[in-house]
Amino acid sequence: MDNYIVSARKYRPSTFRSVVGQKSLTTTLKNAIESNKLAHAYLFCGPRGVGKTSCARIFAKTINCLSPTADGEACNECESCKAFNEQRSYNIHELDAASNNSVDDIRALIDQVRIPPPIGKYKVFIIDEVHMLSSAAFNAFLKTLEEPPHHALFILATTEKHKVLPTILSRCQIYDFSRISIADMVEHLQYVASCEGVNAEPEALNVIAQKADGGMRDALSIFDQVVSFTSGNITYQAVIDNLNVLDYEYYFRLTDAMLSGNVRSALLILNDILSKGFDGQNIITGLAAHFRDLLVCRDEATLVLFEVGASIRERYKEMAKRCADQFLFKAIELANSCDLNYRVSRNKRLLLELTLIQLCQLINAGQPADDKKKGLIEPIASNSSIQSAPPLQQPVLMPAGTKNVQTARPQVMTTNMPPSATVIPQTTDAAPPKRPVRPPQFGTSLKDIGVERSQVQKSTVQTSNISQEIVNPFTQEDLSRCWDAYAASIDKKVYLKNTMINCKPVLQDNYFFEVGVHNPGQQDELSNGCIDLLSYLRTQLKNTRIQMRVRIIESNEKHLAYTSTEKYEHLLNINPVLGRLKEEFNLSLD
Repeated sequence: MDNYIVSARKYRPSTFRSVVGQKSLTTTLKNAIESNKLAHAYLFCGPRGVGKTSCARIFAKTINCLSPTADGEACNECESCKAFNEQRSYNIHELDAASNNSVDDIRALIDQVRIPPPIGKYKVFIIDEVHMLSSAAFNAFLKTLEEPPHHALFILATTEKHKVLPTILSRCQIYDFSRISIADMVEHLQYVASCEGVNAEPEALNVIAQKADGGMRDALSIFDQVVSFTSGNITYQAVIDNLNVLDYEYYFRLTDAMLSGNVRSALLILNDILSKGFDGQNIITGLAAHFRDLLVCRDEATLVLFEVGASIRERYKEMAKRCADQFLFKAIELANSCDLNYRVSRNKRLLLELTLIQLCQLINAGQPADDKKKGLIEPIASNSSIQSAPPLQQPVLMPAGTKNVQTARPQVMTTNMPPSATVIPQTTDAAPPKRPVRPPQFGTSLKDIGVERSQVQKSTVQTSNISQEIVNPFTQEDLSRCWDAYAASIDKKVYLKNTMINCKPVLQDNYFFEVGVHNPGQQDELSNGCIDLLSYLRTQLKNTRIQMRVRIIESNEKHLAYTSTEKYEHLLNINPVLGRLKEEFNLSLD
């Protein structure tokens, strides 16, 4: 009984012509040999199983061939080629740097460099996984690598070029090996299957090539595994069963459910997939790839990006005609978001189901409201009593000294105001003013502060009762009395109450009064509570023209920080790195 040899070894390339998927590199090497322009050091880098070490051996064999062929290949007839094929050649030395990475190993290699080859022109040293050498070994190797004897030639191979010292890289010609395409792998697998007398469906070989992820050695290993499973008759179903690959049929069924908006069917299909033992993240990544394939099938120009078997290709084309571009764009985005959140989710199945529900609603998202009622969740209707209430009188920010007053609908404003800002409630009917564009700030908004519902309704009723302009004169004493009375009535807003007690109003012309505060925090409190405050003052003093200015006293503009935002800005000025810390850890100000 003959010893069995795996396909990865049995069909290992022995000539440049038999190397799969690296035509540009093999052509460059053959031209260098023909023109006799050989470098003293080469670096072959790329993913695993793409032919780095095989090309190094073919290159070493060819440059020592005594009678190469016309197309630049080794003759396999001369003594040098026979010695190489029988693995007794003294011209080629291979070193595994993963296990021989010390300085002593490199010194032993340097001693062998001095000895000229017994047959042929060159003595070739192939160092595999060169990135595993220690720093001391790299440094010991530098001088020999830069100026070797004329008969010495080095070929370094690695899967991680970034780990090789720059001083080594600068002394080598670098060849980057690419991943082998699916089409090239399928073609080579068909050749191996014909040589082994194995029947194989093209779709089955395509799945094997996709599973190999660009590595021919992995593809041949999977091929041997499937051959043992199927006893020489490789079918698509046998491959997906043996390799635990999710069938395309499930993705097509899920897409049908999404296009029809059938959430229950999609959830049942997901349950069927999970019951077969498939991982949830593999499901969602496969679904994202499925949507991507449908997208590239919609245009002949992008069809070259689609790599599947011929029969499945036609089915993808038919399904792609039923899917709109916007649906596929949004579906890929939702699937990708689910993939990113899957690892950190505590209820992973619920995350998958929510994603499928959203995908099933994409088709109905663009339909009229009457058509969407059956499939989508409508927003809760607003309270009719709130809708019928008149709009609140909203203060706006104006520079100090402004006399023009306009009316605007309620809107949310930030509490960070310039030092000399005027809070003016608007009481006359006019066109709404344009809102100023403000840069984003770390601050609190009115909606975050919150106002009690009873106070808002009370203010609304008071505002609606003012149907005519009332102008009654009042004195500074009247203003101070009402100011203190309102401050005494405040129960929960302690900071506003303290601000009103410590900062008194000063009556000015045209029924304006000014309040001088000590810091932006006090300015924000008065700005947030100005709606209820001014409504109270107008009612008590019987004057609808009462307006308020709030400004920071100049002597206190550089006062110490009071609020969390002020403290953060103060610390940020001292140490700007604090801002990067806040962004990286997604911190918030409480």
